[in-house]
Amino acid sequence: MTLLLSRNDVARLLTMKDAIEAVEQAFRQLARGNVTMPQRTVIRVPAHGGTHLGMPAYIGGEMDALALKVVTVYAQNPARYQLPTTIGLLVLSDPRTGAPLAVMDASYLTAMRTGAVSGVATKHLARPDAKRVGIFGAGVQAQTQLSAMACVRALEGVWVYDSDGPKAKAYAEQMTKTLSIPVIAVATAREAVKGMDIIVAASSAAEPLFDGAWLEAGQHINGIGSHAPHTRELDTQTMVRSKVFVDSLDACLVEAGDLLIPMKEGAIGKDHIRAGLGEVVAGMKPGREAANEITVFKSVGLALQDASTAHMVYQAALKQKAGVEFAF
Repeated sequence: MTLLLSRNDVARLLTMKDAIEAVEQAFRQLARGNVTMPQRTVIRVPAHGGTHLGMPAYIGGEMDALALKVVTVYAQNPARYQLPTTIGLLVLSDPRTGAPLAVMDASYLTAMRTGAVSGVATKHLARPDAKRVGIFGAGVQAQTQLSAMACVRALEGVWVYDSDGPKAKAYAEQMTKTLSIPVIAVATAREAVKGMDIIVAASSAAEPLFDGAWLEAGQHINGIGSHAPHTRELDTQTMVRSKVFVDSLDACLVEAGDLLIPMKEGAIGKDHIRAGLGEVVAGMKPGREAANEITVFKSVGLALQDASTAHMVYQAALKQKAGVEFAF
């Protein structure tokens, strides 16, 4: 029998703390060579302004998880059809037999695992005393990003900037209630950078969100919103001034405009990337080495994040007898 898990099931079963733990384990296995993860397939649908992605991964070692996620990204969905921008479905298979263990909604899971990877990066790269967060973007992803930051650092205040002012204010009100942390909507991008310990870029912007010259010693930046070679949230100056870490070197050299554009300009080379996140998690390479360093974590999103998080959801579903069993 296969277990069918709805969005509500996944949301009830998966906490951010659990998602961070699962993703951290997956990156450790990646560094140890226990992950098989082909480059995701990308189908552009220009007639409708959408992108269709296929993301398979097998995580060996202690986790032993096999999954395929199909996810679509349609930026105009909320305005045109009252649908989410990102819609996903995941099939979790038994690595021993290939039989389907579960089919689950992956929209909520995608938002959670993307927040979780920034949580892992912040845990290992931000200063231990980091407590002020500036966040760009006020959508669903900005919610899970902030939830992850709150799991790994004792936050005292958050400043959010979005080009849609009312949306930023609504986000600030919601997240203040959700996390019991003061969240303030600000009117300018500069206000979300100045004095911050952690900066999160979680937008749909195609051009840089702020001037890298504004960055201050000791800051950590998570860049997670862009995943196409011609778009970026972080400018060349930001990359030049920072120690750069990535989720996957191979994936970022194909998809991360934040890195590819400065490389094309000749401002940085491939060797400017210090390490993959898994190498830092596994203790194979150093992360932050001094309090005054500026660090950047660039993520384009990996299938191992989905497989590990889905595996944790499935285990929780079995324990709590959640979902509906069915046979194909």
